[in-house]
Amino acid sequence: MIKKERIISLTQKLIREKSENPPGKEYKAAMIVKEEMENIGLDVSVYEFEKGRPNIIGTLKGNGTSKKSLLLATHTDVVPAGYGWVHDPYSADLIKGKIYGRGASDCKGHVAVCLEVARSIAEDKRRLEGDLILAVTVDEEKGNGKGMKPLLEKGILRPSGAVAVDIGSFDLVMAQKGLIHATIKIKGKEAHGAYPQEGINAIEITAKIITDLKIHKFNHRTHPFFKEPTINIGTIKGGDKVNMVAEHCEFEADIRYLPGMDKNKTLKTIENIIKKHSKEYTITVDSQLDPYEIKSKEKIIGQLKEAFKNKGKHAKICGSSGATVICEFKKYDIPAIATGFGIDKCMHAKDEYVVVDDLVKGADILEEFVMLSIGK
Repeated sequence: MIKKERIISLTQKLIREKSENPPGKEYKAAMIVKEEMENIGLDVSVYEFEKGRPNIIGTLKGNGTSKKSLLLATHTDVVPAGYGWVHDPYSADLIKGKIYGRGASDCKGHVAVCLEVARSIAEDKRRLEGDLILAVTVDEEKGNGKGMKPLLEKGILRPSGAVAVDIGSFDLVMAQKGLIHATIKIKGKEAHGAYPQEGINAIEITAKIITDLKIHKFNHRTHPFFKEPTINIGTIKGGDKVNMVAEHCEFEADIRYLPGMDKNKTLKTIENIIKKHSKEYTITVDSQLDPYEIKSKEKIIGQLKEAFKNKGKHAKICGSSGATVICEFKKYDIPAIATGFGIDKCMHAKDEYVVVDDLVKGADILEEFVMLSIGK
């Protein structure tokens, strides 16, 4: 039976362990997950692809009558808290049914939900025909290079189907935009600020590039879930001193492109815009995720829709502009979808929170889904 008090307690415990990425210090939060899995009675394995950053895999074994397995995937890393919070980002305050803190919605509340589902099934001795696998990984916020990606590349995980429990609003995501995080560096020519005509101002060039990037209309086919690709300029820095012509400037761009678009063509378009304004530049792709979509007839979609319906909730079928790990399963022909019970608008924002009753309802839905998928 799903228990509200346990979900609250574990969500708060996880939030209080700071696991910001960058720099990627998930160890303490991951050890909480490991201990919880062991207490439930799961078969637990730990995989590190960078020292001190453990991925925790727990398996609740089925009775062996089915070769199917179901993966619930979530993560321990969170984005940096930053400043300006009303509520301490690591106190995990419970106020009027909401738990506040960095990672409350993305994704520590979801970690607590997945563990509670496994615990409830184990305690109630509900019979599973196939294996239920929980993967609580690191590095999700920086492209999965130390987490889900190598777990799949090395064949450690090969489920029959996967659900990323990592979004909000009780949606069912079956398509996702591609993601490119790129750093662009522009080189100018240094000169005295009193004689700007003697130099080449890298900041001014960068401003022109950013303007053109923001107004550019990419070629793409119409998609039922998405309007258009987007570019966000997340950081910018340049110059050395106010009375000097800036010799250097760099910025980071977040590019979200649609299923059906080609990554290399998208990058080439961006490079062509840069070349209009600068001859000396570099583009570094810091992380990249392919776009993803799954056919609506896949069984896993019907099972999750049914679980929502059985628990009195309507599953909104949609696409996600945000990134989850579902794209990592594409090359292995593993059907993957995403769902979640957080608050979309406050993920990666100040005073992030999650509604406790949403987590409890989400756990009920996930447990029902597990039983429909691999239960007896």
